[in-house]
Amino acid sequence: MMDKNTQITALFLDIGGVLLTNGWDRAARKLAIATFGLDVLETEERHHLTFDTYEEGKLTLDEYLDRVVFYEKRTFSRAQFRDFMYAQSAPYPEMLELVAQLKAKYKLKIAIVNNEGRELNEYRIQHFNLSSFVDFYISSCFVHFRKPDADIYRIALDIAQVKPSQVVYLEDRSMFVDIANGLGINGICHASYADTVEKLARFNLKG
Repeated sequence: MMDKNTQITALFLDIGGVLLTNGWDRAARKLAIATFGLDVLETEERHHLTFDTYEEGKLTLDEYLDRVVFYEKRTFSRAQFRDFMYAQSAPYPEMLELVAQLKAKYKLKIAIVNNEGRELNEYRIQHFNLSSFVDFYISSCFVHFRKPDADIYRIALDIAQVKPSQVVYLEDRSMFVDIANGLGINGICHASYADTVEKLARFNLKG
């Protein structure tokens, strides 16, 4: 538990599962496979062989799609498939409002620490106007590290110029929370709006 004398000055956030739905998860791919008539096993195998590289910013979305979908001729266009991918994103309005309120009330630095490919990441940032309250993005596609690599958190701390004890981190994957906690960051495993509000209050952060 945090020393009660330590003031929280920064909030680190995942996007998928916290502020928005996941961008391109198993459920979205399952829907895509059904919608576009793709082979389940081949698509999933190709995805898993390729997606980490895309999230690290070492492939473009078109290159990812070349390997996973358009390695053979299709009856649908690349643009149709890309638009379908983008359309799977939806907001969690209560969480977006909460973070904006906390930033305004406590003058927090707000940083995104997430795994996402560049085009999906930039679409989600722009479409949901995340920069209205986010100060900077330590996204895997920008820094070329992916969680669970602890260096992505170290980069976030360096850029924010804060000590680990001054940070609260909201993340929906418990393993990533554990890694952040191991660096001295105050990790909260986000399960629901109500649960996170209660846990934030323990750090004197109330919307």
